[in-house]
Amino acid sequence: MKKVHIKSFGCQMNVYDGQRMADILAAQGYEETAAPEGADLILLNTCHIRDRAVQKVYTELGKLRDLKNGQNAAGQETRIVVAGCVAQAEGAEIQRRQPAVDLVVGPQAYHRLPELLAEAKRKRVVDTDLPIDDKFGFLPAPKPAAIRGRGISAFVTIQEGCDKFCAFCVVPYTRGAEFSRPVTALVSEIERLADAGVRDVTLIGQNVNAYHGEGPDGQIWGLARLMHRVAEVAGIARIRYTTSHPRDMDDDLIAAHRDLPQVMPFLHLPVQAGSDRILAAMNRKHTADEYRLLIERVRKARPDIALSSDFIVGFPGETEADFAETLRLVEDIGFASSYTFKYSPRPGTPAAELDHQIAPDEMSERLQRLQERVEHHRQAFNHAMVGRTVDVLLERAGRHPGQLAGKSPYLQAVQIDTKANQIGDMVKVLIERAGSNSLFGREAGPEELAA
Repeated sequence: MKKVHIKSFGCQMNVYDGQRMADILAAQGYEETAAPEGADLILLNTCHIRDRAVQKVYTELGKLRDLKNGQNAAGQETRIVVAGCVAQAEGAEIQRRQPAVDLVVGPQAYHRLPELLAEAKRKRVVDTDLPIDDKFGFLPAPKPAAIRGRGISAFVTIQEGCDKFCAFCVVPYTRGAEFSRPVTALVSEIERLADAGVRDVTLIGQNVNAYHGEGPDGQIWGLARLMHRVAEVAGIARIRYTTSHPRDMDDDLIAAHRDLPQVMPFLHLPVQAGSDRILAAMNRKHTADEYRLLIERVRKARPDIALSSDFIVGFPGETEADFAETLRLVEDIGFASSYTFKYSPRPGTPAAELDHQIAPDEMSERLQRLQERVEHHRQAFNHAMVGRTVDVLLERAGRHPGQLAGKSPYLQAVQIDTKANQIGDMVKVLIERAGSNSLFGREAGPEELAA
């Protein structure tokens, strides 16, 4: 078989897209390989959310050019594909900067990979159209062996694109308008995953809680109703979803956290900033206090829920007083984890044209202060787990012989010493110790279960 090396950058959706491209190429006689050396086809599935991510792609392409030239000189035809959001945003500019690239394909056109690769044998090709066709209807189902090889946890794209047009964000331009997949197609995909041993599914989308897919009854279903249906799929023990927008966190979705045992008590709900002035400039259309009240409602429905967020520091015009409001929000909420970033101007977005861009050194200093507070709360949350008994879904071998590793309901990595269990088991674990990035424990005995 021919070999393909796929490297995905960025978000969970790129991981999902990379797997689906592997499924398409498997039907064309390609077998995945972990290294680019020796591959007949090298595919970079890219992210455009920050400038640093884009520069990583061009650095990688420089290395791959040399690899391609060496393999071609040795008689092995090697081709390079750039897919994903950098492909969509930069198009032919990629091939201008790096002529070794044979094919550039956007995230809404990768279902056409076989025909595009055939065309790329004759000439270099760029396809960054945003077709009206539903690409998911053209994607082959993954083989059961491929699903099993990817583990017991899986991402499932239920929604793509975004209509919010936050001032800093390229997603509406690289992924297009919001599109939701039909319920029947999603349930069929999840049933196939469950039949192959998947027990934990994460429903993903650029704005996943804006999901509005057609149901089998002809009505439009929201995310909460979809999760109720997914919870009925035999074998699925855990359901998560990401990434959400506060404006789409409705009553039904909050109630699903209360009513569905399969929905994990963990919510990633980006706020981006704590200053109302900056939130307005970002076009977020919510205030910091509205976010606080929303979190109160969520915690009332599910008191044990853990919260995660995204923060951007150094948005144009951010003052020290604005930044202090972000720090205050972090203290008020007490997030279990968060992703923090320096503002990165993206070409074509409204924020890139704003005055009062913040100096890089000032952004770095603020980011360090924010990360210190975020890490304080993360460690406090993890250390509060010591002495608790939690369900852990075992996913893989642990760091040391005799260990297995899995995830807590709160998405924490947990290592346990066990000989009695195997991957795929749900085990009640007494947490005995919290490390910097993992929890450590043992299978709970009768006395802990009775407590």
